[in-house]
Amino acid sequence: MAEKIVILGAGESGCGAALLAKAKGLEVFVSDSGSIQDRYKRQLLQQDINFEEGQHSEAKVLEATEIIKSPGIPDQVDIVQACLQRNIPVISELEFAARYTNAKIIAITGTNGKTTTTLLTHHILKHCGIKAGLAGNIGHSLAKQVIDDQCDYYVVEVSSFQLDTMFQFKSHIAILLNITKDHLNRYQQDFERYVASKFRITQNLTNEDCFIYFADDQVITSEMQRHQLEAARFAVSMARHKNPGAFFEDQKLHFNINSSNESGSIEIAVSDISLKGPHNMVNAMAASLAALLCDVPLHQLVVALGSFKNTAHRLEYLGTLDGVAFVNDSKATNVDAVFYALQSYDQPIIWIAGGVDKGNDYQMVKELVHTKVKALICLGIDNEPLVSAFDDVVPEFREAGSMEEAIDQAIAVAEVGDVILLSPACASFDLFKNYQERGDKFKNIVNDKKKEIEPEVVLV
Repeated sequence: MAEKIVILGAGESGCGAALLAKAKGLEVFVSDSGSIQDRYKRQLLQQDINFEEGQHSEAKVLEATEIIKSPGIPDQVDIVQACLQRNIPVISELEFAARYTNAKIIAITGTNGKTTTTLLTHHILKHCGIKAGLAGNIGHSLAKQVIDDQCDYYVVEVSSFQLDTMFQFKSHIAILLNITKDHLNRYQQDFERYVASKFRITQNLTNEDCFIYFADDQVITSEMQRHQLEAARFAVSMARHKNPGAFFEDQKLHFNINSSNESGSIEIAVSDISLKGPHNMVNAMAASLAALLCDVPLHQLVVALGSFKNTAHRLEYLGTLDGVAFVNDSKATNVDAVFYALQSYDQPIIWIAGGVDKGNDYQMVKELVHTKVKALICLGIDNEPLVSAFDDVVPEFREAGSMEEAIDQAIAVAEVGDVILLSPACASFDLFKNYQERGDKFKNIVNDKKKEIEPEVVLV
């Protein structure tokens, strides 16, 4: 029976998978229940790939010998359940793409920090002249890149949703940064299911591969006891340790990739690193370890760490206005990410938070909020969860129904030396399409206000 690939979802990953399947001579059909963006539709038409939009035609979908599913589609939807009931394999684009490359893969996951770590790892490798592709959850299709397959390495950000449909995929270096409660609506509110999903990053690792993990995360270290990992292990910690890996001490990152060297053979000063904040030191250690394991020279690594610019919407410094700093952390859609953000500043914080609450447990940040936050601006349709969580620790509450109002409220209570921090702890879907739109709105308003007070340049 000839292979027939059906792809559910025609976004970046789905379209990339379709192009790869076509390039490999497979019969392919693309089905999207929504509307397909014009740029993806053009790519499908140019390659004469059959597709439908606005529906999933069950009869056509169930003709598949294999389904490639967008990570945004839950397993619980009817069409996916129909496929699974008929024992049609359902896989991710990453699983499919990995079949067609001999390049080494650095796969990175974690509840928080994976985007920064992925971008930093890719930046280091590119800076050092290594042919490295950037792919995965960060918004670049691995399948599309594998068509030409010009890279020696692919640095891939992997979400739990992608991991759920990855089976034979293996990486040369796997990085697991942290596991905290998030997306539990996709895991029947069962944290253990989510933990198991994240640990799929370790599946298929052999004794020729490497596993880098954050040793201070008790969920990770506990779960590791249930797994017999053949890969070489490298622990990252904010405290000194004697295991192979890296640790933070005396404002330096210390690296030891040789188990016979307990004191650490490589040191990098924090002042040489563009990223700031304790959480970013974890990200920097993980990325640097991956680079060192790829034989990147130390002097080039240091230069790359200093020249890296982080992704937008993640602790993005926007400058100051009347002595008050503005920071866009719109990507912080859970409490753990907010913990890292609050931890990064010693100045008094006016915190803008709110949106669609995902069943957040705010207890873990309550002490930080008590010591660091002078005012909380609640931006959202339903602010009751935030008010209930912090009414006994925050000196001042204000509510806002728009980003403009939130910023005006924050400025009204800010003093010279304060930080106005957008770090929502929630999804954005009540007022915005996504966290990017929310962050862009914040940036645009702040930039407009800065322009308003800049003195006019008079030419004489």
